[in-house]
Amino acid sequence: QVQLVESGGGLVQAGGSLRLSCVATGRMVIINDLGWYRQTPGNQREFVATITRAGNPTYAASAKGRFTISRDNAENTVDLQMNSLKSEDTAVYYCNARGFDEDAGRGFTSWGRGTQVTVSS
Repeated sequence: QVQLVESGGGLVQAGGSLRLSCVATGRMVIINDLGWYRQTPGNQREFVATITRAGNPTYAASAKGRFTISRDNAENTVDLQMNSLKSEDTAVYYCNARGFDEDAGRGFTSWGRGTQVTVSS
């Protein structure tokens, strides 16, 4: 399986920027997609952005034009640069990985523990 550890959350004023990072560790795995989701209390986890192994990104409408996702396949990291932050971006942000576990012979989906992002208005 894959373990994911996020970092980079914190408190920022509206209009400011934050950069989230996530590192994936695991043996005998092929990581295809890496992404970010977010969740606020009482709500379902929602998609923010994802990026394929080939580097093709997909963004939620709320993130398009403000957030940029990038990854380093050699280091197994994925970053989310968030600019022009709004109070409604306040949430716990979770890193997500999807791929194939060669040891187990099946696909997997893994989640990090999350990092809090708070945007003050």
